[in-house]
Amino acid sequence: MIPMVDLRIQYRQLKSEIEQQLRRALEDAHFILGPNVRAFEEEAADYLGARYAIGCASGTDALQLALAAAGVGAGDEVITTPFTFIATAEAICYLGAKPVFVDIDPDTFNLDPGLVEAAVTERTRAILPVHLFGQPVDMEPLLELARRHHLQVIEDCAQSFGASIDGRFTGTFGDAGCFSFFPSKNLGCFGDGGMVVTDSEELAGRLKMLRNHGSSRRYHHSIIGYNSRLDEIQAVVLRAKLKRIDGYNRGRRAAAHAYRERLAGLPGITPPHEDGKGVHVYHQYTLLTPRREEIMAALGRAGISSAIYYPVPLHRQEVFARQCRGLSLPVSESVAERCLSLPIYPELESEQIHAIVEVIESHVTS
Repeated sequence: MIPMVDLRIQYRQLKSEIEQQLRRALEDAHFILGPNVRAFEEEAADYLGARYAIGCASGTDALQLALAAAGVGAGDEVITTPFTFIATAEAICYLGAKPVFVDIDPDTFNLDPGLVEAAVTERTRAILPVHLFGQPVDMEPLLELARRHHLQVIEDCAQSFGASIDGRFTGTFGDAGCFSFFPSKNLGCFGDGGMVVTDSEELAGRLKMLRNHGSSRRYHHSIIGYNSRLDEIQAVVLRAKLKRIDGYNRGRRAAAHAYRERLAGLPGITPPHEDGKGVHVYHQYTLLTPRREEIMAALGRAGISSAIYYPVPLHRQEVFARQCRGLSLPVSESVAERCLSLPIYPELESEQIHAIVEVIESHVTS
């Protein structure tokens, strides 16, 4: 069996280090906003080149907290992509705001910057691009548009820890960057966890209050906040993995390049695109094929996992049916019908990649 991701490998590699630090944290019994959370925030901010990093309970919370800190609220509009996990839009809706979906680039699957300006209205408060599958969004056109229209830019970096453009990491271009540490992410913990990074002292201060019941001083509450704090135990795991994130991302890129080399020229297979503007870190390896279901079935018979991220664009989801009635986003719809993700993780071996591609090749050339 070849899984989509094998989390056991990293655990075995880090078992001794992590368990030693976990025992120390348990013995210290400082479980909420403790020393490991503070250390991880400092280390992550230093790695990413951000002034502030604020840990929270999940990637979804990171988005909600960042939007709230930026002043997004009831009646506002936030422009985003329909081709992403629903958490991106959920976070907007939690605040009473409306997600406005704009179609994607057919090569990168990211928000198409050329289509965003037409969606700006007097109610637009922010743009929320998603660095999907680890591929950086073309940020400069979005930032220039945001400057002209006085909009906030909140980056969804749930799948892109370590991705960069010209040496600058995703999450550090906009007003805030939001990360998820769900176990299967490039930098993942042993449960849920998230983080917001920003260079704004004002935003950082609001984020710290928002994650902690609106409080900056115990039992004194300046605003209505949330209970969303990164767990001390998860911070231990993240500190161990952060030291190795460059190696993990190199492993993912090596696997992706091996896939590309072996898939090249196969009929009906379009490998993922790298536009050359940034460093893709391949949270997912997602190709396009009109024979998706047949290939998935063949892989399954061979004991190989595969997945569809994402089969239904957000504007076609039942929850947005009334809001998006009649809305056509043809690129998102076409990609959703043809996308197929193959196993990818840093430790994926060349023999495994060969076996995966061999199944695909035998199916599409027969």
